[in-house]
Amino acid sequence: MLGMIRNSLFGSVETWPWQVLSKGDKGDVSYEERACEGGKFATVEVTDKPVDEALREAMPKVMKYVGGSNDKGLGMGMTVPISFAVFPSDDGDLQKKLKVWFRIPNKFQSDPPAPSDNSIKIEDREGITVYSTQFGGYAKAADYAAQAAQLRSALEGTATYQTDFYFCTGYDPPMKPYGRRNEVWLVKSSE
Repeated sequence: MLGMIRNSLFGSVETWPWQVLSKGDKGDVSYEERACEGGKFATVEVTDKPVDEALREAMPKVMKYVGGSNDKGLGMGMTVPISFAVFPSDDGDLQKKLKVWFRIPNKFQSDPPAPSDNSIKIEDREGITVYSTQFGGYAKAADYAAQAAQLRSALEGTATYQTDFYFCTGYDPPMKPYGRRNEVWLVKSSE
């Protein structure tokens, strides 16, 4: 636990590499199209719980892994944003399923430490292109769903994206009270 706290307060923070391909605005919604680099990710999947509750279960596991709860006992530093995939139902509500994706820092990409917790998996993910919109505050599932609906509306007729899931992202530690950065990412379809 001490390693996790030390890592989040004093560890290095690396940004997940991406390139902005274009920017757009429609109404009150500003967005970017980004090409995000792939790599190795630590993932945790939680099912049968509402998104906010599932996130409270999954995030401490990821933070402990990053903070040194791994086979090498290494605090790796942080990569932001931390993203989690949510799965909307046909009516727009979110299903009781969540998958957290933490991009392993570049220094450990070739040989990431093995997690001590067997619910954490190390997965390779290809690069993705996303449509991203940013908002502030302490985000909850309802905030992400509302932002996703606004982004879908802004992109209507101009872009194709996957509809079976989207990413919610956060850049800030929980103890940061203001100036928070959150985003919703719709993954561009490969059509």
